[in-house]
Amino acid sequence: MDDTRPAAETPAFARAADQLRSLTFRSDFSVREIAAPTSLAPEAIAFAGDVRPDADGLDSPYGTGRFVLMHDPAEPDSWGGPWRIVCFAQAPLEPEIGVDPLLADVAWSWLVDALQTRGAAFHAESGTATKTLSKGFGSLAEEGDGAQIELRSSWTPAGDLSAHVEAWAELVCMLAGLPPGSEGIAVFGSQRGASGRGTRG
Repeated sequence: MDDTRPAAETPAFARAADQLRSLTFRSDFSVREIAAPTSLAPEAIAFAGDVRPDADGLDSPYGTGRFVLMHDPAEPDSWGGPWRIVCFAQAPLEPEIGVDPLLADVAWSWLVDALQTRGAAFHAESGTATKTLSKGFGSLAEEGDGAQIELRSSWTPAGDLSAHVEAWAELVCMLAGLPPGSEGIAVFGSQRGASGRGTRG
């Protein structure tokens, strides 16, 4: 991944950033470092991840996500610690899956499960899961019906920070219909049904 570190960093943040930059991911999940937000914390590092991206490596019809690790030695009260993670994951769905009333709960549970499976300790978690249904009209009528799930979340991490990035990567792949161990398995189209989504490998 490209190195976009600022000119000066605290030692704690520099160690954490180097640790995250050294991580590797499953072969069908492409991760790159991107510009981190500068208004939320004194120090931050951010990554973008795409499931089986297009040839340009920047867009994916299956699923995408963002991960931001922020550091503030002052330990803001709302964080309850010097670190805070903000993440985003999004994937298209088939319309009949998008209307499932439990979909948002399932998406959140996948994040929590991924964190707990890796022993990634966390607290002060918050988030929203949003289901979007769409229908094309006029010149867009041929696009038909569509649906999308989007999860935005944040939490205060403890312990090994790499486990938190790995949990986020698993979440993005799960939303895209690719549970752990599914490298190389075909995903038919950019809107998938429930096949392969409900079982964690």
